[in-house]
Amino acid sequence: MSITGADLPALLPELLPRLWAFALRICGDKHDAEDLVQLACVRALERAHQLQPDTSVLSWMFSIVHSTWINELRSRKVRSRSRMDWNDEFLETVSDPEAPNPESDLMHRQIIEAVQKLPDGQREVMLLVGVERFSYKEAAEMLDLPIGTIMSRLSRARQAIGALFDSPKSKPLRARPESSSAS
Repeated sequence: MSITGADLPALLPELLPRLWAFALRICGDKHDAEDLVQLACVRALERAHQLQPDTSVLSWMFSIVHSTWINELRSRKVRSRSRMDWNDEFLETVSDPEAPNPESDLMHRQIIEAVQKLPDGQREVMLLVGVERFSYKEAAEMLDLPIGTIMSRLSRARQAIGALFDSPKSKPLRARPESSSAS
């Protein structure tokens, strides 16, 4: 069965939880996330005729959420408003049903904090590929980037997060070869 723009209003309610979770992760504020999802849904409904039958509705919506957020950041820059930081008090109100003990709960919080510290481009790719489980190709289409850029940003994001959790006693994965010859 082929999905068209006319089907979008019926499909949106089931997509809202994932859209809101993604919006919260990229903007870091509950109220901004709610506004972002609302704006993205309005834009999607206004542009429902542009939805291609072979396009994943979820990917299309994630792309709209992302581009809406980029537009909001640009608007804020023009208005000289800065992006709000992650609210740790909100994080404390969210329980993790998978956390069997305080240590793993602490680890999850540290991972969330590490992801939030990534540069925007790396954080967005990490969320799409690592959390939302989109393929590199889907993420590239959503962010309108080459797949190589997606792979590079994801690699750098993983390295940055891994470096935060390396103990001082751990050995580097590979040593840089010392070379006296010119390339």
